[in-house]
Amino acid sequence: MKPWRKALVNSNVTLEQAIEVLDKAALRVALVIDSSDKLLGTLTDGDVRRALLKHMPLETPVSQVMNTQPKTAEQSWTESRTLSVMEQYELLQLPLVDEDRRVVGLANLHDILNKNRHDNPVFLMAGGFGTRLRPLTNNCPKPMLKVGDKPILEQILLNFVEAGFHRFYISTHYMPEVIRDYFGDGEKWGITIQYVHEEEPLGTGGALGLLPHDEIDQPLFMMNGDLLTSLNLHSLLEFHETHNGVATMCVREYEHQVPYGVITSEGTQIRSMVEKPVHRFFVNAGIYLLDPLLVKSVGPDTRIDMPTLLEQQIDGGKAVNMFPIHEYWLDIGRMDDFHKAQSEVKSLLND
Repeated sequence: MKPWRKALVNSNVTLEQAIEVLDKAALRVALVIDSSDKLLGTLTDGDVRRALLKHMPLETPVSQVMNTQPKTAEQSWTESRTLSVMEQYELLQLPLVDEDRRVVGLANLHDILNKNRHDNPVFLMAGGFGTRLRPLTNNCPKPMLKVGDKPILEQILLNFVEAGFHRFYISTHYMPEVIRDYFGDGEKWGITIQYVHEEEPLGTGGALGLLPHDEIDQPLFMMNGDLLTSLNLHSLLEFHETHNGVATMCVREYEHQVPYGVITSEGTQIRSMVEKPVHRFFVNAGIYLLDPLLVKSVGPDTRIDMPTLLEQQIDGGKAVNMFPIHEYWLDIGRMDDFHKAQSEVKSLLND
């Protein structure tokens, strides 16, 4: 039996019976349900004490004592959104219900707060034109194209939210109103979202200069808004914090096979022959963790690409580390990538 099921009581029980359930379940709340598990109300220690102060007998039906309008969270909500409601109403528990208001779980504030929650800012780059995906992007920014039942940008955001991140910045340029109207201030996900807008394209690193630099007080995640990945964000953060660099770039291994036999020679003599050799390289995966001082070094209206920015740091003697990604990763830049994402997103989300 799942622990929260021990807190369920039928609406026809007495106050005394409900108190027994409240004590035995040790969850600080009893969930009052009907015969089909629909939530009718909740009973807390405070409700019991108020009833006793009114000298209500223990034989009183629990329906006369319970809170008949308890706050609830929907089963589909992210953990961050659930936590936001609990903090807003100062709740220690919050019943989880499905679309028919049947009880499917119980959120516990202590359990949620004990999970990883990170204050690192997250910067999502969503200003590209997506010209290689036309005509799909004629009336829709590329990050807002749906993969499965959600826009690419929402899939990215949810990956961060589920990992415990709640401070987001989004950079826009092409059709910014579509992105702003959809995501708003982030309340839907229990997070905060601020926007910066590039009047003219500033390159892949220039938008860093538009951020409110006084708010960037921890390493900042920066990610292109057209990537689909199951990257372990906790591992990336731990790697960055233990390797003392000004930046960490995520990389992917890329294989290239020469379709011919390759010859090495000395003068006119052949020294070796290798048939269709495979060469392996690390390539930029479009995901970074950046030290606050590096972020703040990019001034407003600076046009610069990320490789150039990082090369400047390397030339200045600063350490720029790389973090190899072995997890799923797909850059949705071309039409065949987009179709591939549609066929692979379900298995990615089920991992």
